[in-house]
Amino acid sequence: MTLTDTPPARVPTAVGKPILEARGVTMRFGGLTAVKDVDMTVNEGEIVGLIGPNGAGKTTFFNCLTGLYKPTEGQVTLSGDVLPPKPRAVVVAGMARTFQNIRLFANMTALENVMVGRYCRTSSMALTSILRGPKFRREEEATRARAQELLDFVGLGGSTESLARNMPYGDQRRLEIARALATDPKLILLDEPTAGMNPQETKQASDLIFRIRDSGLAVVVIEHDMRFIFNLCDRVLCLVRGEVLVEGTPGEVQSDPRVIEAYIGGGDDDDEDEGPATTKETL
Repeated sequence: MTLTDTPPARVPTAVGKPILEARGVTMRFGGLTAVKDVDMTVNEGEIVGLIGPNGAGKTTFFNCLTGLYKPTEGQVTLSGDVLPPKPRAVVVAGMARTFQNIRLFANMTALENVMVGRYCRTSSMALTSILRGPKFRREEEATRARAQELLDFVGLGGSTESLARNMPYGDQRRLEIARALATDPKLILLDEPTAGMNPQETKQASDLIFRIRDSGLAVVVIEHDMRFIFNLCDRVLCLVRGEVLVEGTPGEVQSDPRVIEAYIGGGDDDDEDEGPATTKETL
């Protein structure tokens, strides 16, 4: 599928009220503006894609949303509440994420990795945990049961006791998603969830994201695989040099000449006879 191919017709997703609203988000590092005045709204039950060339500011924008960076300007709200620039507070509020580079606890089992994500929803205090009192034991049992449910949900039910470092790459990606889901989010942000995957693993990732959406969560996805994005998302935003170039349906975005130029470049007249379609096919 090239950038200018028309994606298959999709049944419109029934979306609800806005759950995430970013307004005027700007992130500067000294004299460099990595993200400039970006607005984004994500509605309940919606899958939104975030695309753009390398260095467009996509992951920086994710970091602003999730509290890893404090935006230089702008505001982020979740369900109407302003999010503080603190990752734990953002997770507790109901937003979870995965990372471009896998960040698992390599020497923990799959089950233990997911249980770690669940602990933000437990309330046992330090003394109760040390003494392993009744409340701690109840919460630990519930956490273990929920972690197993999520492993089953993402298709890793048979890998409960496998060490994360020994799992195949695609399974590690799914394990990260299971750990994010363990936080009971309203919205999940996925940073390049199919990076390094083969076509079969990519199809499994697509199916999993649809199941997550169908379970009631909203999803935002950064991805360089255009076929994946345009077949998956209800709306797509294209960032270029830290700014929103265009926003719309997959069909509108991939046919916009500004998006094509951003990915391919304008080129010189001397290059046109060499067939720019060849370059498009690499997308």
